[in-house]
Amino acid sequence: MASGSISQTAKKLGRTQPAISVTIKKLEESVGIALFERRGRQLIPVPEARYLLAEVSDVLDRLATVSGTMKSLRNAETGSLSVAAMPGPSAFLFPRFIANNMDTSHEFRITFASRSSPQIRELASTQSIDFGFADFDNPIAKVPQYRPEIISADCFCAVNKNHTLAKKSKLAISDLDDVPLGTLHHDHPLSRKLLQEFDRANVALSSIIDSQFFLPLMPFISAGHCSAIVDPLTVITARERLIDNEDVTFVPLDASIRYEYATLIPLHRPLSKLALRIKDEWMAEVNRMLTELGAHPEFA
Repeated sequence: MASGSISQTAKKLGRTQPAISVTIKKLEESVGIALFERRGRQLIPVPEARYLLAEVSDVLDRLATVSGTMKSLRNAETGSLSVAAMPGPSAFLFPRFIANNMDTSHEFRITFASRSSPQIRELASTQSIDFGFADFDNPIAKVPQYRPEIISADCFCAVNKNHTLAKKSKLAISDLDDVPLGTLHHDHPLSRKLLQEFDRANVALSSIIDSQFFLPLMPFISAGHCSAIVDPLTVITARERLIDNEDVTFVPLDASIRYEYATLIPLHRPLSKLALRIKDEWMAEVNRMLTELGAHPEFA
């Protein structure tokens, strides 16, 4: 219809004229309508042919779009991503990583949620997200419906820069005997671990502030109300965001207090190429950040 003749059509498509004639004949037989009037060497389209052209053009355009989208999906360049992260990393590090690793020239849709670690475990169990990043905690009484990829690293002690503890190059548990501390809720994996370590060292754990996560403790530490044993990603976040005008300093611990993070992958929700790429690159980024901090990360 664009060229007006079989010979021009054959040239454009790189086929012979008889082949084009046979194709038109088969199409007309298929739809049950003569699509062209023959006037010498010209083919004049009938009204029904113009309707067919409009419909077919739309279908071909959509097929081209689908083909391009599938190619992008195969290359992990586009698609949808549903993720969740616990409050600390979700405040800055995790969304920054995702933003820096999504190509602006490709289409994508992201659902990003900041949730507590128990909520993320529930989302992963119900197959509601592609993956989540949370504190690792061994499930009790039921078989988890997700697969954890675990990375652990050394904790640090956050203290006011004017505190006597800030002058030490490393802190032992005994240095924190009866020192006012900010801690997470009593059922948090780190809180349970701290109780064990303080009891083992026969040291008094004096918790004066309970928080859902670590960043809200920083103003209290900055004001000199308490110190806190914190996870290494909190250290990175606080340093990069210059929280509390650098009134808080982070001292390594001379004790084996390790913080365990986990990326949780639902067992019955296959990861797209995009989700798999982002998940793998995020774990590599976490390992890189923890290594640069000197937190000695290890994969379980």
